[in-house]
Amino acid sequence: MAQRKTAIRRTARRKTASRRTSRRPASKGDAIALLKDDHQRVKAMFERFERTRGDAQKERLAGQICDELKVHAQIEEEIFYPAVREAIDDEDLMNEAQVEHDSAKELIAQIEAGTASDDRYDALVKVLGEYVMHHVKEEEREMFKQARAADLDLAEIGEQLRERKRVLVSGSPAERIVGRIASAIGSR
Repeated sequence: MAQRKTAIRRTARRKTASRRTSRRPASKGDAIALLKDDHQRVKAMFERFERTRGDAQKERLAGQICDELKVHAQIEEEIFYPAVREAIDDEDLMNEAQVEHDSAKELIAQIEAGTASDDRYDALVKVLGEYVMHHVKEEEREMFKQARAADLDLAEIGEQLRERKRVLVSGSPAERIVGRIASAIGSR
């Protein structure tokens, strides 16, 4: 029985790995392809968190999840959302997306302030995952559909997103601090 479960897990891992490698790289797609790639990556990380044992591993993975989400939210808020807001006539959708980002940031701050040995740590990460997956579903079903229908240069926006993400991820500590300050000021 245990060998069968192990074999099933190995097969599932291989299928997941093959799906990951067969996906079109975000660097070749437009803004929506890049954002969807981010969504898939963070979804996989949340799923991995559910299976992770050990406080150190959980904290490391939760930290990676939080870092991914912060960068993703920042590039959406700085570049994608303003372009979409200007191109579509759906203020409610755009305002809701921003509120969802703000709420996710509050959960991220709680996770980053805690440790895996805290009683609520796993619950915070799980709720963040559920919250993010709800947000992703709305974004992909509603906002992305409207963005595609609008007269937006999604290839150009994709390039802007990639460049900003590159700076945020690999920039100097000073660049990262300036980016965080700009994001905090922009979200007010």
